[in-house]
Amino acid sequence: MFVTKNTEYHLRANLCVAVRDRHSNVWLEGHLAVGRKLTGAVRLLGGGCDAVPGETEPSVGDALYFSDGQRQLVTSMLCAVDRPRRDVVLAYPN
Repeated sequence: MFVTKNTEYHLRANLCVAVRDRHSNVWLEGHLAVGRKLTGAVRLLGGGCDAVPGETEPSVGDALYFSDGQRQLVTSMLCAVDRPRRDVVLAYPN
């Protein structure tokens, strides 16, 4: 699970299977990341002015980069990388 200030991105085998709003705990089934492959990380340099994409494993301070071959999505900066609790995984929307 990758965590930004407002959102949790839940992945299985580099595919985003669920996105949840951190403040309301509501699953965002229509979010653009759902169903998209995590392509890599975007390192934000120079106070966020320069974005450097790469196929590296994202870590705290990076942004996530998703792509499906047509549309691309770059998230805000990660503040945590964690493993979701079992009850959260079982609550993923279908």
